Amino acid sequence: MSEDVWRRNEIESPCVKICVIDEESRLCLGCYRSLDEIAGWSGLSAEARRAVMAELPARAERMKPRRRGGRKGRGAAGES
Repeated sequence: MSEDVWRRNEIESPCVKICVIDEESRLCLGCYRSLDEIAGWSGLSAEARRAVMAELPARAERMKPRRRGGRKGRGAAGES
């Protein structure tokens, strides 16, 4: 049987199976989609999916963890 039978001509989901929702942004920390985007993904048009996919890199950049440790996390050098 040909594998082509199982191919779909639509944009795949960006889901990486790390489903954790950030409380502040309300975005998934795995794929960076909102809960509404995740819930409605199968019903979105190809254009709407493309629009969401185009936004994901910028969302990922905004969601990068901020470094909290190190010298700056402890205050100025030499302070206890």
